Amino acid sequence: MITTMENTNSYPVTMDQMLTMAAKRNASDVHIVPMDRPMFRINRDIVKLDYPVLSPVNVQNLLLQIIEPHQAEMLKENLELDFSYSVPQLARFRGNVMLQRGTPAIALRIVPYKIPNLEKLGVLPGVRDLCFLPRGLVLVTGPTGSGKTTTLAAMIDIINRERSLNIVTVEDPIEFLHSHKKSSVKQREVGIDTRSFANALRHVLRHDPDVILIGEMRDLESIRIALTAAETGHLVFSTLHTQTAPLTINRIVDVFTEHQRDQIRQQLTGSLQAVLSQQLIPTINGDGRVLAMEFLKATNAVRTMVREGKEHQLYSVMQASQAAGMRTMDQSLADLCDMGRISRSEALEKCIDKTEMERLLQRQNLGSGLTYK
Repeated sequence: MITTMENTNSYPVTMDQMLTMAAKRNASDVHIVPMDRPMFRINRDIVKLDYPVLSPVNVQNLLLQIIEPHQAEMLKENLELDFSYSVPQLARFRGNVMLQRGTPAIALRIVPYKIPNLEKLGVLPGVRDLCFLPRGLVLVTGPTGSGKTTTLAAMIDIINRERSLNIVTVEDPIEFLHSHKKSSVKQREVGIDTRSFANALRHVLRHDPDVILIGEMRDLESIRIALTAAETGHLVFSTLHTQTAPLTINRIVDVFTEHQRDQIRQQLTGSLQAVLSQQLIPTINGDGRVLAMEFLKATNAVRTMVREGKEHQLYSVMQASQAAGMRTMDQSLADLCDMGRISRSEALEKCIDKTEMERLLQRQNLGSGLTYK
């Protein structure tokens, strides 16, 4: 168990030195685990560093270099800890500590200081338009590590630069820092500025927000408040850990009891604006990862299907609505493959429907013009 006592055992590098090295090597994550060497995740691979195996005391001392005493106490009490850390002029880091075999293990995700440009991320053209909606719910979904936070930060930055609004975020922890530009931005971190997502959201409307960013819709209460805020004239952004747009609708509805679901479907029908589902795919030349994105727009047809519980038909709507800017994940993967950005094997591994993916790849090989440039 972590203690706040200093120990004389040293390690060849400090945490700041290790994090600086990770940023310079374009790693996405740093892993510090007892009885193993420090590790970076570079693209998809875990790379072990040429340093000594970490003892439990080494890990404890490295951890104490990047957390505050009150956070050490929180770890003692809760047996896990979310936190953020900064190396000046380099990057911010989203950290998590968990106990394994009674000793702490540390994982840190690198978050650049500079908020990336939305277009450079490789999002579809219609995504930028979502930043100028007057109200409604926009969801960005995907597995852990798929770039959801980065996409949302880029969208909030567009609003901040181009609209005169009041933006309030609730995050756990805060990753990208937004300075006040044309808009005003208040960022609240769970555990430091508020006790929980639910507590923060219960009070957020008293701050007269135009835009609300909820780092993650974690439970029934946060989902309910997000839907209500979107219904009552606010533009709400949030994330879910779902793989496709139809599964996202199912996840939201299924959180509620059966007798509440018709009401939730009505709220979704009135508030949902778009669902973006994304994955990061290794490039064919191994120099990084590229964004594959599914895009569901809440057209009248889509709203009707949500209201009537026909989510299974949403994929067909997306397949047939490319002219309206929609896209399925399989269409996005097939296009990246056709452009030479990812390999055929990666497209087939990450696709939703292998039969559909084979069909798309075959049609593109025949020059059917399905690619998005």
